[in-house]
Amino acid sequence: MASVSTDPRGASTTGSQTQTLEPRKPRKRSGSLLGGEIPGDTSASGISTSRSPAARQASRTRRRKLSKQRHDGQMIPGPENLILWYKEMSYRHTWVNPLLIMLAIVGCYLPNPTPSNWAHEFIFPAYPIEEKGPDGETLYSKGLRDGKFLFFYTLFFTFTREFIMQRMLYPLSQKLLPKSTRRNKATIARFLEQAYTAMYFAVFGPLGLYVMTKTPGLWFFNTTPYWSSHPNIIHNAAFKCYYLLQWSYWLQQAIVLILMLEKPRKDFKELVLHHVVTVALITLSWRFHFTYIGLAVFITHDISDFFLATSKVFNYIDSPITGPYFVVFVASWVYLRHYHNLWILWSVFTELPYVGEYRLDWEEPYYKCRLALVVISTLLTALQLVNIFWLYCVLRVAYRYIWNAELGDVRSEDEGGEGDEDDVGFDDDIKTPVLEETPKIQLNGEAISSPIEATSSGFEKLRSNGSTKRA
Repeated sequence: MASVSTDPRGASTTGSQTQTLEPRKPRKRSGSLLGGEIPGDTSASGISTSRSPAARQASRTRRRKLSKQRHDGQMIPGPENLILWYKEMSYRHTWVNPLLIMLAIVGCYLPNPTPSNWAHEFIFPAYPIEEKGPDGETLYSKGLRDGKFLFFYTLFFTFTREFIMQRMLYPLSQKLLPKSTRRNKATIARFLEQAYTAMYFAVFGPLGLYVMTKTPGLWFFNTTPYWSSHPNIIHNAAFKCYYLLQWSYWLQQAIVLILMLEKPRKDFKELVLHHVVTVALITLSWRFHFTYIGLAVFITHDISDFFLATSKVFNYIDSPITGPYFVVFVASWVYLRHYHNLWILWSVFTELPYVGEYRLDWEEPYYKCRLALVVISTLLTALQLVNIFWLYCVLRVAYRYIWNAELGDVRSEDEGGEGDEDDVGFDDDIKTPVLEETPKIQLNGEAISSPIEATSSGFEKLRSNGSTKRA
């Protein structure tokens, strides 16, 4: 009988004949109505989905060392091995470290849960004042101790992002993504990032509208109070927490973006510029008390970001509503990011110098002056230019969708193509071989479906040493 074996390269050897089993070539997604990436994504990658080749190689080295320890029978690892294990565990579960820091802070607060506890201002807003709001609610001022709140909730968003992506959305991706892309790590990573982004803005978009309704004079994008109410120093708890939480979210995004060692896409410079402008707008509007205009900019971008992220998710899962929903997304983008933001920018020139006093007083403090006009208009113009660039990319997608043309990715570069199997950090070294068809094993020139068939047919018997002979 001809022996059957498989060499390390995946070749099936039958006697003198060798059949090479070629891995299946990655297929392009055929079900997506849009056919490619939807541009305009303003969210940075997650920590677990933006690992560099050097980080993956370091992980493989750690796992080899840990495996050797177990093989050598070291039941009680030494300090060096514990550090090695902790590094690998942190690499695999990126949500653990921020969770441990938050638990330490909460643990210090719980024995004495009062405002006198040093940990109180990490969890709750600082600077309450005696003055009450129209409905008797507590009002808050601003100060440097708000940095504690920012620190804690930057950790919080790092934890929630990584935990939700790894423990909730990843299993969901294996059910929703088309079978042809469920093993594509780059597509999985993009699905996780956009699904989390959609979840975030599904909360903060409506929350921003709620805060706007509770702020006198601001509904619906009324621009005059941006300047007539300056300086915006005193806020209720909802407004202050909303603003600081948004600041924490964008800080977390910016930190991840800074830590990324690879350039993942063509619009990387535009993405960095968007985050720089956004964080600068948030920081300066808070410091110089222009938070009412900041609220309006938040809302217009958050709601359009929700439609963008969900449109991308529908595209990844090849949903039948991808096309119609894409039209809704484009309409929301143009209405919110361009119509309303251009109106806000127009008010900077037409209302800021004329509504209320126009002066600079560092001691009062009062900053509605020419310097404020230049800074605000420059940042809003830069933000609008980035949005116009992305609108151009979006309209290219729309044009190709309408004319049913073959669509290449108008934005992505090195973001992980359809065949990129080692682009993200989920199970880096686990690659199950996929074959186009079941290999045919030859037995004396006659094809059989499996070695079991040969045994059951009486052609061979198994010796005690594992070899076979003819019956």
